[in-house]
Amino acid sequence: MVHIGYTMMTEQAGPRDLVAHVVGAERAGFDFSVTSDHYSPWLATQGHSPYAWSVLGAAAQATTRIPLMSYVTCPTTRYHPAVIAQKAATVQLLSEGRFRLGLGSGENLNEHVVGQGWPPAPVRLDKLAEAIEIIRALFGGGEVTHHGAHFDVVHARLWDVPEVLPPIGVAVSGERSCEIAGRLADLVISTEPGAELLDAFDRHGGRGKPRVGQLPVSYDSDRDAAIGRAHDQFRWLVGGWRVNAELPGPTAFEGATRYVRPDDVAEAVPCGDDVGRFVEAVRPYVDAGFTEVALVQIGGDRQEPFLNWAETALLPAPREL
Repeated sequence: MVHIGYTMMTEQAGPRDLVAHVVGAERAGFDFSVTSDHYSPWLATQGHSPYAWSVLGAAAQATTRIPLMSYVTCPTTRYHPAVIAQKAATVQLLSEGRFRLGLGSGENLNEHVVGQGWPPAPVRLDKLAEAIEIIRALFGGGEVTHHGAHFDVVHARLWDVPEVLPPIGVAVSGERSCEIAGRLADLVISTEPGAELLDAFDRHGGRGKPRVGQLPVSYDSDRDAAIGRAHDQFRWLVGGWRVNAELPGPTAFEGATRYVRPDDVAEAVPCGDDVGRFVEAVRPYVDAGFTEVALVQIGGDRQEPFLNWAETALLPAPREL
């Protein structure tokens, strides 16, 4: 059975609403939840981008059962890995062991704000690997001093370390990221149902570890309205991650998606209220070998109707896959 998760999409709702949404997701019966970690929305029409770690702390207190996860945090530019280790340990304690730390090499959209430039992909991945090693060392509870190729840590120690450490996930998109994930992570993360990515993850040591995917959806009883909303707020998706990781802000995404049509988005995102259409969109992830799939309901003001529909109609269906 595949586990179905819920996404707190920080780009499309404010902090109080996001917490209310994950409370609703727990009540509806979702198996787990994930939280995006952005400084900017992809498009101005999304309209939000609160600090994800405050949201996670509040969610940990407002819920009792549903697992939480960053999906994903970049531990190399906006955040130093030593600070990521402290944040992850704290959320794990607040949630009483329900947190997983999802990491990735980041996007220019969010990381450029600190003025350190945006390095090429090979450098970003080298920084990611070094950051994970620092986080692992700090999770050990002792004092850490590290002088590496990209980061320095001087006499750092976590004073509040959970007995059960948060598992670390790594987002993958190619061979090098799969090598890092297989060697250093406890689970793998992908936003596309690529069996070749999971095969590479397995080759590098990931065999038997959980694999978590993500799927945007646009529920609405009016399918045309669902398609229109998906096009308005999520058309950036069709650019692919090699493009999306490089663009510097919402204005750039506006320009890059100027000629994306609503039909183009409808081909990539299940829209409407046909349960079968949604189940078939999950199926490629299951066939590829994913054990968990987090759904993203598009539209911050459409979460409550989606959660009600998911509880009664959607959730019982894809689990049978």
